[in-house]
This record gives sequence, structure tokens and C-alpha cells, in this order.
Amino acid sequence: MTAHGKRVALVLGSGGARGYAHIGAVQVLAERGYEVVAVAGTSMGALVGGLLAAGKLEEYTEWVTGLSQRDVIRLLDPTLVGPGAIRAERVLARMSEILDGALIEDLPIPYTAVATDIGARREVWFQSGPLDVAIRASIAIPGMITPIMVNGRLLVDGAVLNPVPMEPVTGVDADFTMAVVLAGDRPRSFSNRPAKESSAQRPANEWLDRFVKSAAGVWENDVVVAILNRFGGKAHEDEEPAPPAFEPPPPGVRITDVTAMALDTMGSLITRFRLATLPPDVLVTVPGDAAKTMDFHRAEELIVLGRRLTEEALDEAFEGDLPGEPELESGTGTPELTADIPATPHNGP
Repeated sequence: MTAHGKRVALVLGSGGARGYAHIGAVQVLAERGYEVVAVAGTSMGALVGGLLAAGKLEEYTEWVTGLSQRDVIRLLDPTLVGPGAIRAERVLARMSEILDGALIEDLPIPYTAVATDIGARREVWFQSGPLDVAIRASIAIPGMITPIMVNGRLLVDGAVLNPVPMEPVTGVDADFTMAVVLAGDRPRSFSNRPAKESSAQRPANEWLDRFVKSAAGVWENDVVVAILNRFGGKAHEDEEPAPPAFEPPPPGVRITDVTAMALDTMGSLITRFRLATLPPDVLVTVPGDAAKTMDFHRAEELIVLGRRLTEEALDEAFEGDLPGEPELESGTGTPELTADIPATPHNGP
């Protein structure tokens, strides 16, 4: 039996390996006695949400926390040909084995996985059919994980259009909604205003400090060091020769890095607009620089991070009180139940 006021509709966002934080969030909800009555997810959120809805999340967690970086590289199965840099067939085969042929319509918890039809340029909601296929479609990060065809649709990661899918849980009979966002903005970096810049190359001493500040938490240390070594030693010499018109990307930056950073940048803005329209009651924000998109060997630390951030968000939202707890009307001694009016159900794209 669950206590009144503890029914939660859960929304899990996209963000690659940072999605392990979703597992920590789910663990905290369970430990505090909350009942997840609906779950919607995009990309890694669709994967964790699907495993939760199928009752298989604990088994999956035991598996991923034991993977080393070498194990992850082998399971992701990189490729030099085709529409994606990673086939991920081995890791997906293990996921399908864990799910054991589960169908979405048979899950004990209502579930929605969000993918993107890049031909029709619209969202696709999976609310029936094989669970593993729905997850596979939702996690197909463009340029990284190969897309798949389902019923004539070429499908990629749902984060292209909806990184944090609140719409599928509107109208659900829940006491509150909770969303976990995996690309939290860095306060120093995000602005709706464009940065005005000249395309003419300036002396290195004018832009090195700006690069170092913007690189913190984004680039690997060796990339930053390479840039500083290239320009830092001569930054204050008056006789420095004129630099070329522009510089190539820093050494060590791979196509997967650029793709992931571009999607995070795009997704951050989309998330802000969509959550402004349908804000959750509780928002858990995982910093975008908590891990790189493909850091799937860091499951344990990211689960711990997800636990801590979820505990803080719940404590701040409810300040120790149960959401929807009965209140006594003055002078009657009779409990009066207070509840929000649910939003009109959304029928989906």
C-alpha cells in the first residue's frame, strides 16, 4: 500500500551516459515510498524508464556498474561505415535479453518512449509493441548510434525534438510530476542573446582567457593544454607574427564529441522552451558537464550523483511535507483533501 500523496508521474530526459543518474533518482523515490504510476522518457531516459516499467532496472543496474571502459568500447561496437559511428548491437542484445520480449502494453506501469521521425520531422510516441525496439529507436543519437527503420519511419533519438517529454504524462492520475533533466545549463555559459564577434583573427592574448573559461568542464585537459601550449607561450610577445585567418579544432576532438556537444547545445534550448510550457512539479537537474555523452563506464558515480540531486530536489520541493497530504479545515476536525485539477490529456503526435 502506498501513502496518499505519493503517486508520481516520472519523466526522464536525454543525455547519454549522464542517464545513469536516472537510476539514482528512481532509487530515491522507492526508498521514500513513492509510487511511479507513469513514466515517459527520451533516449537514455527511455531506456531507464522502460527497464523500470518492466521491473528489470535492478538487474540492468547490477550489470552496468560492473562494466569497465574496455568493456564499454567492446559492447558499443564502433564502425567506420554506415549512418552512425556506433552499432551498439552487443549492448542492445544484452538489454533485449534482460527485457525478455516485454511488450509495452503489458507493462505494469504505463510507459512512453519518444523517438524522432527525421523524414516526417515529427515526434513518434511508442506506447505499444516490443519494448526493446521502442528503446532502440529512442537512443539512436544522430551521427553516433545508427538509426533504425520501424514501419516505414527512419527513427533517431527523441531528443532531436523533445529532450524531456512532459506531454505523455499530462492528465495522468498522479499527485505530482517529476522530471529529470540531464543537460543542466552552466550558469556562466548559457544566454539567449547572441555573442557578437568579428571574424578577423585577434592576438591570442585577447582570447585565451575566454577559451579557458568556456573550456572548463567541456574539453578534456589534454585539449586545453594543447591550445595553451600552441598560443600561451607567445601570447605576450609584441613581435608575435600575425596568426592565420582561423584555427582548426583543438587536437583530440572527435566527431562524437562535436556531435554530442552540438546536440546538448540544441537540446538545452529546446528543453527550456518546452518546460516553460509544461513545467514539472519537481525538477531534478543534472549538470551537462557531469559526464561526457559516451562515458558509459562511469555508472556508479553517476548513480550516486542522481541520488544526491534527487534528494535535494524533493527536500526543497516539499520541505519535509508529503505532497498532497490531507489538511484539516479549521473548526471541523474533518480532513479536506486538496488536489490539483489534472491537465487535459494529450493525444500525442
